[in-house]
Amino acid sequence: MVALRLALAGRAVYGFALLLMPDTVLRATGRAPARGAVAVARVLGARHVLQAVAAAAAPTGRMTAFGAAVDTVHAATDLAVAAVSPWWRRSALTDSVVAAGLAAAGWTDARRYR
Repeated sequence: MVALRLALAGRAVYGFALLLMPDTVLRATGRAPARGAVAVARVLGARHVLQAVAAAAAPTGRMTAFGAAVDTVHAATDLAVAAVSPWWRRSALTDSVVAAGLAAAGWTDARRYR
């Protein structure tokens, strides 16, 4: 349960950072953000915040597994972007590590409900 709360808090903080200061988050990966990247970061930030709120409001095995599946797809999408875009590779790989970590925490927690 502690791991779930830490993952939810981390997700919410990351989501709010992407929403409120996407330029700073994107620059942390070594790239000056393009206009489209800022919009994508904000959308992903909103998704993280909504997912944290939904998981906190309904901490069930089904909700946790659904969130973990979304994070798994997110990490896979980041890896695909990294494979085809040298310009965004570093940002995509950094974000894939975050998404994979959140997915792992989600899958671990979902098993507890079985």
